[in-house]
Amino acid sequence: MVGMEPRGTVKGPGRPREERATGAVLNAVVDLVTEQGIGAVTMDAVAARAGVSKPTIYRRWPTKQDLIIAAAETRIGALSVPDLGSFRAELHFVLTARLEAYRLPGSDRLIAGLIGAAAETGAIRGQYAEYTERITSETRRILERGIARGDVRPGTDVRAAATLVAAPLLFRLIGEQEMPDSSFVDALVDLVARAVGSAS
Repeated sequence: MVGMEPRGTVKGPGRPREERATGAVLNAVVDLVTEQGIGAVTMDAVAARAGVSKPTIYRRWPTKQDLIIAAAETRIGALSVPDLGSFRAELHFVLTARLEAYRLPGSDRLIAGLIGAAAETGAIRGQYAEYTERITSETRRILERGIARGDVRPGTDVRAAATLVAAPLLFRLIGEQEMPDSSFVDALVDLVARAVGSAS
């Protein structure tokens, strides 16, 4: 009959509602960290701030650790870098994207809290390592692309070089407690390109 829903049709906003809840929860984590620090992140506080139930949170993120990593990934997540024709240009792309994320309000507290949480007794180290692998994967990819292209030295230790790329911005932000800027990015691009660049 006209106007009848086909059998098996799912009614209701289902997925959009889930996506809204996910966004509200992760935003609540970032807001709590920004305002009060990582210690303010409890399931009760996040549920109250996000306007969702604790069971809703636990279904998606069974532990506080899962929740913090997921929130961090909304700020500092995986990148996708197009082939720009040179390692130097692609490295600049990566570092500029990270700089923009680190300059957002609360990013410093979120990153510092994530690092501290990773060192806590009982932390599942593998989860933090997996997150780090995800966020450095594109740096490894542009290094490998540079080796294939010929503007990164053959035999370069890609993992070590990816650490070399990631660490300075973090240390400037967290260790030296100074906000990195574009001139720092330019200096890093030059230093890293000199360290791993092909002589040809």
